[in-house]
Amino acid sequence: MDMYQWLNQQISERNKKAMPLLSYPSVQFLFVTVKELVSDSRIMAMGMRLIADRYKMPFATSYMDLSVEAEAFGATTIYKPDAVPTIMGKIVETQEDADALQVPEVGAGRTGECVEGIRKALMLISDRPVFANCTGPFSMAGRLMDVNEILLQCIEEPEIVHTVLEKCTEFSLKYIKALKAAGAHGVIMAEPLAGLLSPGLMQEFSTDYVKRIVNEVQDKNFLVAYHNCANAIETKIAEVADTGCRLFHFGDKADMVKLLENLPKDCIVMGNISPSGVFNCDSTRKVRLDTQRLLLQCMNYDNFIISSGCDIPADTDLDNIDKFFETVELGYYKRMLWDTVS
Repeated sequence: MDMYQWLNQQISERNKKAMPLLSYPSVQFLFVTVKELVSDSRIMAMGMRLIADRYKMPFATSYMDLSVEAEAFGATTIYKPDAVPTIMGKIVETQEDADALQVPEVGAGRTGECVEGIRKALMLISDRPVFANCTGPFSMAGRLMDVNEILLQCIEEPEIVHTVLEKCTEFSLKYIKALKAAGAHGVIMAEPLAGLLSPGLMQEFSTDYVKRIVNEVQDKNFLVAYHNCANAIETKIAEVADTGCRLFHFGDKADMVKLLENLPKDCIVMGNISPSGVFNCDSTRKVRLDTQRLLLQCMNYDNFIISSGCDIPADTDLDNIDKFFETVELGYYKRMLWDTVS
């Protein structure tokens, strides 16, 4: 599939489809726990297929799990039945720790299951592109060094951070290439921790590394989507755009209009209905109103695709998800009618 052509088609399409980060609610169709879902490639693939069958989105996507790569490095992972795995503690504290850190092979931890999950999903989904998920280099390094410590170390001990980032980037390239070889049409790279840095530090410790990865893996058959759900990310538009990505996805605190006005018009910009505050609330009316509000603000930007601000929680009421899709479909239908009579 020519993904550049696909991207241009999405931008030119007047009757756009919603693209929330909707994967974990598949546990409700599969009758499994989140822990089972993120540990078994067969369940991953089946969940992606069931979501794709129910919701007609522009592409199918796997599961946003920022513990996968850190676990492969040897970080301690905490599993709970109905929560996304998290990393506890740190394995890098000094320059000696950073120098000794071994870059794992793809297959370590759950990375092999994730690659297999994509390969199996492509056996089940053939009507749209399939995107994998990965962690950005700075967010990966933060889980190896502790997310709070790394922010201080960028200023106090930048050499340690750069050493870890080099190794995270090396592993990220191997992992993404394995996902690409499995047949993925793209990858969503989650780099939220970088959004907490100042623009200059974000460029040095995140953007420059992300750009290296993008330059090596992105081509007409494979796109890299950049996800950042940090607050005030619109103040770092230059750093975001400099990654070289062609798709961008932002969290519910972002100013979508400002982002749409300043990011390249030949790139897709997605966001940003709150996963917890809207999707996972107890009111379909709130889902409808917030979705309508965002559509009114952004739907006239050709490169906008409405989405959730991040991954939708596994226990989200399906009625709320259905109401979101229904509202988006009706909004674009009304616009098409208006185009006809204008």
